[in-house]
Amino acid sequence: MLVRKIGIDLGTCNTVIFVPKKGVILKEPSVVAVSIPENKILAVGQLAKEMLGRTPDTIRIYRPMRDGVIADFRVTLAMIRYFLKKTLGFFSFLKPEILIGIPAGATSTERRALIEAGLGAGAKEVFLVKEPILAALGAGIPIESYSGNMVVDIGGGTTEVAVISLGGIVTSRSIRLGGDKMDLAISEYIKKKYNLAIGEQTAEEVKIKIGTAIFEKEPLDLEIKGRDLISGLPRNIKITSNEVREAISDVLTEIIQVIKITLRETPAELSADIMEKGLVLTGGGSLLRNLPELLEKSIGIPVILAEDPMLCVAKGTGKILESLDLYKKVLMTKR
Repeated sequence: MLVRKIGIDLGTCNTVIFVPKKGVILKEPSVVAVSIPENKILAVGQLAKEMLGRTPDTIRIYRPMRDGVIADFRVTLAMIRYFLKKTLGFFSFLKPEILIGIPAGATSTERRALIEAGLGAGAKEVFLVKEPILAALGAGIPIESYSGNMVVDIGGGTTEVAVISLGGIVTSRSIRLGGDKMDLAISEYIKKKYNLAIGEQTAEEVKIKIGTAIFEKEPLDLEIKGRDLISGLPRNIKITSNEVREAISDVLTEIIQVIKITLRETPAELSADIMEKGLVLTGGGSLLRNLPELLEKSIGIPVILAEDPMLCVAKGTGKILESLDLYKKVLMTKR
């Protein structure tokens, strides 16, 4: 497979790779397993994620991306190199041009680290584009129009809220919380209420299977296993979707708050457009059941869940890569 251009959504939870004319060709967890004595990478992606909470002292599991930016440079470099090799296959000797999404609130140091990691992993050139722009493009929003569009991208580590008009961000806010904070809140809630310790993967499973943003008259339930904090023995409990809603309510309140602040800072003309068209939800965190209903009720504007919200940023990289020569000057100057 001869690949010259690659789009990467390097998320805190998952990495999605997009290749023009081929679409999304890889979607794996952003997790790396390292053998401490040998200082050697044992597994990357899904295989490494399956090791979470099950490793001996000699193996450490890293999630090298935190809040959408690099937390561990060396491990991120190895992870990008692995994903590029997997994408390029036999042609891994070729140096592709890569485009990576970055949070709108990322600092210049964080941007530089990402460019260096991409070049170190074997890229010929690295371009960075703000995630809200990519998410909007991937969701099919006509960002070049003079009409205002609002996108809310809820990822694993960050929530990005932006108002876009005429191809640029007019106003934006970025908070470093998302799906990961929801998982943590679920773990803490179960620990406090049931004296039960559960792992990251169990908390994530609870959120995905029965998580809800609003109170339900007929709640769903799920049986989970954990370790009793008093006896130290394994124990099963049944948790309901309304309990999950209670656990994550603070995280959802913060997301609602940041949307309201962004709307307050939006020029009146664009606010009118958003009131009419509504806001578009993207990112894996937006898949939480009943989230559009909660936001509509709290903010008072229509909320549209994008098609394949988890893939919007990756699809957006594809749209820019298809016309990379056209965007190159803009991307080079804003790096």
